Amino acid sequence: MDHSAGPQEITNLVGREVYTNDGVFLGEVEDLRLNVDQQQVTGLALHDLNRELFKQEHREAQGVIVPYRWVQSVGDVVIVNDLAERIKRQDENEPEEATA
Repeated sequence: MDHSAGPQEITNLVGREVYTNDGVFLGEVEDLRLNVDQQQVTGLALHDLNRELFKQEHREAQGVIVPYRWVQSVGDVVIVNDLAERIKRQDENEPEEATA
């Protein structure tokens, strides 16, 4: 990142693809969740999700919000930590009838 260019606009994140650190595609940044009082980005709203990763009820949703604290790096794409593994473990550990 070129620090001499000054701060980047947070809107530059919109439209970037999001991948896990293992290279698994999650989705595309559609919007940002902000904490205006603290002047912080707190989450990335993703759409065009990787439908293979999300449970049935999430597959029909418009998108998901990834906490910004999971973001490891931002460049041409956004890299987040092992979210795909977390999702898979959660799906495997939940009983099938617990989809409310």
